[in-house]
Amino acid sequence: MLKKIAYFIARLAAAIIMAQTLFFKFTGSAESIYIFKTVGMEPWGRWGIGFLEGVAAILLIIPKTAWAGGLLAVGLMIGAIGMHFTKLGIEVMGDKGQLFYYALIVFLCGLYVVFNNKERIENDVLPKLLNRK
Repeated sequence: MLKKIAYFIARLAAAIIMAQTLFFKFTGSAESIYIFKTVGMEPWGRWGIGFLEGVAAILLIIPKTAWAGGLLAVGLMIGAIGMHFTKLGIEVMGDKGQLFYYALIVFLCGLYVVFNNKERIENDVLPKLLNRK
């Protein structure tokens, strides 16, 4: 029972954090524009990443597709964390590292979701993707 609750919380936390940032990406907040200009991806990267984060959030909420949302979230957060380490720094525009810590939370929650779906991915998803029965 505790494992099911933790799994649900991980899915929900990652989805909420990613969905919450969509407003800022799609309305062109000063912080979002600064971030994506700094990494050389403004405006197309801001819109594209926002779209992918929205997709990941939706996939995480749906139990049957949570594994895909977890994988997508992990991939996106590897990019975000990488940008913090290489171009942005931990603190962005005086946020005391809040965006960096959110990226870490989503990354860890995404990993938890993926590992909780490891058997499903190995036994169901991968064979279908590789056209094996």
